[in-house]
Amino acid sequence: CATNTQNRIISFSILQNATYFLVAARNASASTTNLKDILADLIPKEQTRIKNFKQQYGKTNIGQVTVDMVYGGMRGMKGLVYETSVLDPEEGIRFRGYSIPECQKLLPKAPGGEEPLPEGLFWLLVTGQVPTEEQVNWVSKEWAKRAALPSHVVTMLDNFPTNLHPMSQFSAAITALNSESSFARAYSEGVHKSKYWEFVYEDSMDLIAKLPCIAAKIYRNLYREGSSIGAIDSNLDWSHNFTNMLGYSDAQFTELMRLYLTIHSDHEGGNVSAHTSHLVGSALSDPYLSFSAAMNGLAGPLHGLANQEVLVWLTALQKEMGGEVSDERMRDYIWNTLKSGRLVAQLYKIVPNVLLEQGKAKNPWPNVDAHSGVLLQYYGMTEMNYYTVLFGVSRALGVLAQLVWSRALGFPLERPKSMSTDGLMTLVGAKSG
Repeated sequence: CATNTQNRIISFSILQNATYFLVAARNASASTTNLKDILADLIPKEQTRIKNFKQQYGKTNIGQVTVDMVYGGMRGMKGLVYETSVLDPEEGIRFRGYSIPECQKLLPKAPGGEEPLPEGLFWLLVTGQVPTEEQVNWVSKEWAKRAALPSHVVTMLDNFPTNLHPMSQFSAAITALNSESSFARAYSEGVHKSKYWEFVYEDSMDLIAKLPCIAAKIYRNLYREGSSIGAIDSNLDWSHNFTNMLGYSDAQFTELMRLYLTIHSDHEGGNVSAHTSHLVGSALSDPYLSFSAAMNGLAGPLHGLANQEVLVWLTALQKEMGGEVSDERMRDYIWNTLKSGRLVAQLYKIVPNVLLEQGKAKNPWPNVDAHSGVLLQYYGMTEMNYYTVLFGVSRALGVLAQLVWSRALGFPLERPKSMSTDGLMTLVGAKSG
């Protein structure tokens, strides 16, 4: 392990470099609205910064790997660089250094709105800078321009059986969009690796633009008798077009969707969907294939499907326990849930302490999943099977922003070393059997 002195030197160096990058980013011309042009300016500087850092500290140890970590899903291992967000156990998520309340305050909003536009959060994730209103408007119009779905994807969605889960439909349609990949075409034509990020950027912008159309088409087919999603309005923001296509006209629901799509966008790099997109992308699979794989991970009940599972659990709780419930009775219900292997003010008072007492959760305070489904229900979106699709639309902002940087920085094929139990026992000097 690094000595304390080494750790202090490394921490200071990282802080200096991070400060340099953020200052450089924030001083970039605010008059430039083309996101790709800003990236073209930022990427060489970041490439040089990382190259210098690796040359100086590339052989420095940053932690230990224990047998428990190897068997425990690699939890706590420092083994992945992910630029767009960091999860602090006390402060929560920070997007490029900004907390959710700070993003709510600083990011541009729709006229008359109070919540940040996801376009602004995407700009922040990609560049590290808080965008201007003009830059956010540019992104809105760019996504509106790129939103149309190819006819074969529309036909595919219309032919899915109604008993196919919305997330399966979502993932399959994204995979089929691979036919539109600029990166796949460029790679087959022998484009130089220094240009990879440009085509990944184009694919990512196209994919983010099309996701609301895919998601709305699925919703209408399953829950609104196949009615039309309508047309994209280039004068509206991404979220507003999305809620229109879903068939919701309440301005407050659109505001909720802007916030929802912003705060669900990223959760650092180790979660299943983010890590999957990083892993698949490291094989130089295009953004459509990488993101589709991420959505198959998000569909799991231990990841994004928890968004739906929370509502199912809350609904069952309300049905079984009725209205007024004592803390003691709520406590007993939660313990019974945990013991059976299943898994909003009163819950927050009781559940964290029960989880701490159980001893399996180091940070038991719930994230946004515990709230978002309740709010969707309040505004009339009661189709719980669909909630993870909304999560997926949002998650694209984070993982695709990172994918652009992964290719820009030339991250290699991800290939950790695996071991058998016997091999691990031999390594640590244990007696097998």
